[in-house]
Amino acid sequence: MTVAMSFEHSSPVGRHHADAPPLSAWWRHGGALGALAVAILLVFHRDVADIVGIWWTSSTFGHCLLIPPILGWLVGQRWPELRRLAPRAWAPGLLVVAAGGFGWLLGEAAGVALARHFGLLLMLVGAVIAVMGPAVSRGLAFPLFYMAFLVPFGEELVPPLQTVTAHICMTLLDLAGIPAHIEGVFISIPNGYFEVAEACSGVKFLIAMLAYGALVANVCFVSWPRRIAFMAAAVIVPVLANGLRAWGTIWFAHMTTADAAVGFDHVIYGWVFFAIVMALVMAVGWPFFDRGVDDPWFDPARLQAPGTPSAPPVRLYATAMAALALVLLPVGWSALAAQGQADLPARAILPDVPGWTKIPAGGTPWRPHYDGADRLLTQRYRDDAGRTVDLAVAVYARQGEGRELVGYGQGAVGPDSRWAWMDDTADPAGGIAFRITAPGPVIREVATFYRIGDTLTGSETRVKLETLRSNLIGGPKHAVAVLVSAEQDGNRSARPGIDRFLRALGPVDAVADRVAGAGRAD
Repeated sequence: MTVAMSFEHSSPVGRHHADAPPLSAWWRHGGALGALAVAILLVFHRDVADIVGIWWTSSTFGHCLLIPPILGWLVGQRWPELRRLAPRAWAPGLLVVAAGGFGWLLGEAAGVALARHFGLLLMLVGAVIAVMGPAVSRGLAFPLFYMAFLVPFGEELVPPLQTVTAHICMTLLDLAGIPAHIEGVFISIPNGYFEVAEACSGVKFLIAMLAYGALVANVCFVSWPRRIAFMAAAVIVPVLANGLRAWGTIWFAHMTTADAAVGFDHVIYGWVFFAIVMALVMAVGWPFFDRGVDDPWFDPARLQAPGTPSAPPVRLYATAMAALALVLLPVGWSALAAQGQADLPARAILPDVPGWTKIPAGGTPWRPHYDGADRLLTQRYRDDAGRTVDLAVAVYARQGEGRELVGYGQGAVGPDSRWAWMDDTADPAGGIAFRITAPGPVIREVATFYRIGDTLTGSETRVKLETLRSNLIGGPKHAVAVLVSAEQDGNRSARPGIDRFLRALGPVDAVADRVAGAGRAD
């Protein structure tokens, strides 16, 4: 009842206040802000299209389609109080525009879409602050904050949420007396083998619940402790509920069969199950709602002295033009820094390795996933002792949108692969190592090395930083991934064979440069 009544609360849009500034000032500043916002969206139309495309195609971010109308409703609710404020162009707000442009430039240079998207958002927020002024912006504080949910973010939470869900399952299985064994995100019971896959992590509902919880916390609560408590419940309860759901599926498999459990999971999983969870969170929070139906959203007199005049038109238009210039600056810089791209050799083959013979691939199929790579070469080798090792090299002449060396779904395990990460192992010099597993189970160890310009590393963060440096101030553009992998034989580690192959292969950076047609060829 309280929520519905709060949604209906509004004051007549045209209600007059004796201390309200002329409506013409709002038309003037609103028109300037609208023109500036349209210009920003046009300049960064590629990012706008990417964001909307994610909303439309990804079930994880389908709720973002509701955010624009919610923002309109939030502003409309605050209009009676906003109307009593005088919009004033405010030059310090340009610092926020500049920060957003710099963030976009960093994201463009490093190939991090999330940074570009948040940079675009910050430019729009900065435009509001610069054109409308601090008083109006403070009145719009929550809608400006809520704009963050327009950006598709949160998929980075998938791996830790998979791990959390798996451990919740194991705890509940132990309490239920069901014998189970866990390897990474794979759980086996006597009559079944289950993967806590990405879709089972619960990230889809958690992200939507964050947006919903933030809205409810603002609309229905005034007390900050109550807001914080509600947001904590909006985060913790869905995670626990998802673990309970996953456990229920495995328990059902234990009581029946694994095939029957799949159908059971399809019945209880999805928005129906989590709608019940959402209703439970709301029911618990309902008695503690403390915002009255007629409570004002803020006190205009605390934000601005009554009778304050709006800014002169000259200052308004000068501020808007300065904001536009700051928006265009990172685009120009990016275009200049993007000059130059190395050409790959017309033909490249993986090297012959002393003591190892090239053989056709066999066994459980495995191939790394590097979307947009200019070249992806794979080869299996066998030594005299019968050990087999796979070598894969992915080459990018230049990284760009959809062509990043590191990123979600890139690497030893693709987004639609039957393989899944299992655990980390000891890192080789200049690289990183981990185990992956496929149903069977089949276990494979992988050592990965990245070559960015003149740097050899196993750190994805270092890859992003080196890519950023090259794209900002110039330098070699080629990027290479070298993967050495082998299947585990029973319980015997594949690492000794990988290490022996690496010693015979020689410097990994030389191999990467040779395939990319850069650097030394020795």
